[in-house]
Amino acid sequence: MSTPPPDTHRAAARSKMPLAEQIETTYQRIGVTSAHRQIVFMILLGVFFDALEQNAVGITGPILRESWGLDASGIGFLNTMTFTATALGRVATGLIVDRFGRRNMLTVNLLIFAVGSLLCAFAPNYGVLAAGRFIVGFGLGGEIAVAVIMMAEFFSAKRRGTAVGLINVTAAGLGNMLAPAFGILVFTLIDGPDKWRWVFGLLFLPAILVLWFRRYVPETPRYLAATGQIDKANEVLGRLATGKLAGPAPTTEQYIAAPELAAAAGVASAGNSWRKVFTRKLLPRTSLLVIAVGMSYAAQISMLTLMPMILVAQGYAVNTSLWFTLLMQAGSLLGAISASVVANRFPRKLVLTVAAALGCFSGLAIALLGSNILFVLIFGVIFNYSIIVLNTTIWLFAPEQYPTKVRGFGTSIILAAGSLSGGLFPLVTGAVFDAGGLTAMFSVMAGLFVILAISVQFVPETFGKPLEEDNDAIYGH
Repeated sequence: MSTPPPDTHRAAARSKMPLAEQIETTYQRIGVTSAHRQIVFMILLGVFFDALEQNAVGITGPILRESWGLDASGIGFLNTMTFTATALGRVATGLIVDRFGRRNMLTVNLLIFAVGSLLCAFAPNYGVLAAGRFIVGFGLGGEIAVAVIMMAEFFSAKRRGTAVGLINVTAAGLGNMLAPAFGILVFTLIDGPDKWRWVFGLLFLPAILVLWFRRYVPETPRYLAATGQIDKANEVLGRLATGKLAGPAPTTEQYIAAPELAAAAGVASAGNSWRKVFTRKLLPRTSLLVIAVGMSYAAQISMLTLMPMILVAQGYAVNTSLWFTLLMQAGSLLGAISASVVANRFPRKLVLTVAAALGCFSGLAIALLGSNILFVLIFGVIFNYSIIVLNTTIWLFAPEQYPTKVRGFGTSIILAAGSLSGGLFPLVTGAVFDAGGLTAMFSVMAGLFVILAISVQFVPETFGKPLEEDNDAIYGH
């Protein structure tokens, strides 16, 4: 009787292991290769231009106010359209990526975003501009949601925090900080009442370039394995191991095998169990993170949208207010980098609690010392630092709460809640500012951090744990 080859023995041994453990062990063995770095670069490149587009209303607001006679409510409504659509785009994308995969939606959402940006550039009136912002928001929301999920699923628990954190280093850090500089550059080189159009138009071209490069990004092995495509999952793992995304598929080692229980029961297709997000086990953590992200985004988007206009209202020129905003956004970059570093060293809830306390302190400091521009700049940096540490950590925390088959939908609900809050809350803070000035506005925003700190205390800690894979037991059945 012949002896089975060693790989057969290894496959048999792996089939007795849970899928989550198989994938985690494989990722740890492979490490980070040039293929990982290429995937990260291609995802982050699109995220960077998304961040510039997200800031476009704040950048162009003062010019639109002069050219079209828009008031603060008119500018705020453009942001409401953008972020409401972002929320819808995230929920829709979450359902689609769990059923049809992550990779294709990464491309589709960027294409939607590019078309909306072009429509904004050529908008003949306010209605068309608002419609363009809605299209941009829909694509933008899906793009970020897929980016977060894919970065979480391509890395082991040891490196996941840094990988997901890089999204906010690129978006909320570099993107938010450099967005005012982008506006200054455009307004310096181009003059006239329609110079705002160039802000939108110039963002269309790099989006198309990113689409071309992203054709090499593969589907995540976790999704392929969760949907029973074990051979394809092993092929992608082989590409990651060899560092070659393009060209012929490498000779495939069987890195993972279908678990015996799953093979016996049959593997269900992904996306047919989205209702499991609302089960007794998963609904509380979803609800609590919805509250947390709602508070964080409310503070962030209020700051991004209203600060340039507040500074202009206080007598500063448009370019000066953008420079001040840029200085304050330096805190975003520092916050994103800090969050990426501490993600691999400290529990999620500890990081969120400390950052919320710092955000509350800086908000109250601005409220009390807002008459001095130096204090506004100093505590504005700290305020933005706190917000981005919070957002980055929540982006990491969210996909860790769900198994693969509902990770897209669950994560997207949380991110969508943030977008919806970001779209609507500036209307509240704008009204508070009109009624009570800077002191009232930042006092309200300081209170948001208190609510956030309380809500995250009741979410399960996930620090250092592998991402869950699919088994009916995890849903509490």
